[in-house]
Amino acid sequence: MSDRVMNPGIVVGIDGSPQSNAAVRWAVREATMRNAALTLVHAAAPGTVGAPRQVLADAVEMVENLTDEPSRPPISTELAHKPPVPTLVDASATADLVVVGCRAQGTVKRLLPGSVSAGLVHHTHCPVAIIHDAATAAAQGPVLVGICGSPTSEPATAIAFDEAARRGAELVALYAWTDAEIPDLPPREWTGLTRISWPALHSAAEKTLAERLARWQDRYPGVPVRQMVVVNRPAEHLLECAQSAQLVVVGSNRRGGLAGMLLGSVCNAVVRAVRTPVIIAAAL
Repeated sequence: MSDRVMNPGIVVGIDGSPQSNAAVRWAVREATMRNAALTLVHAAAPGTVGAPRQVLADAVEMVENLTDEPSRPPISTELAHKPPVPTLVDASATADLVVVGCRAQGTVKRLLPGSVSAGLVHHTHCPVAIIHDAATAAAQGPVLVGICGSPTSEPATAIAFDEAARRGAELVALYAWTDAEIPDLPPREWTGLTRISWPALHSAAEKTLAERLARWQDRYPGVPVRQMVVVNRPAEHLLECAQSAQLVVVGSNRRGGLAGMLLGSVCNAVVRAVRTPVIIAAAL
């Protein structure tokens, strides 16, 4: 069963759970800010009748209760009889954003391979927003974006600036450089064959971050930007800063290699542990 607009805008995966309801609430606000349509998608087991339609009806009612008619986004629904991940991956082909609920795990070490959110992060055709049932986002906090020293973080940076502009929020750009990703330095900056000038490396990292942000600051001159450069443990630094943020944006690299592994591990850790809403932008 499908009642779907041509451009689904923001797609929300629903199942009637508390985390699904949290995703709907967040998606309503996002659709209103973007002036976008809202598509509610429920994936039910083949042959299931009755209850799945009620899940969709309840979600539509929730949207109607959360909005006034003049500002209400166009709503459409879809009932699919196949697993959630392929259903939402298919929907993502024409969507601007896919939103799903998730239970926060409270630690960067606990992973849930095989979950809907984990499957979507690596396969969707558009960004994915993960909304936790225990969300504690600061309503007036900044938008936080994690940036690496390569172009793979460009999609996340673009989304973060756009979100900050729509929300009238400060953008905090966090660059955690690691021993495995040392910025290039001229030979004179090295203090020896086995010793490194750490102040010079830190300055190089600050320069890298500034260069990554420059064109986006030109495009969004009204967005205040705070740049942060830290050493190692990017996931822990992001989680700490996320406590005062209203939104976190990170990248997920699908191309592999060392940089991809680092970016992917940070994304996985943040998705599982942070309570703040997270948008994952894939570096395709």
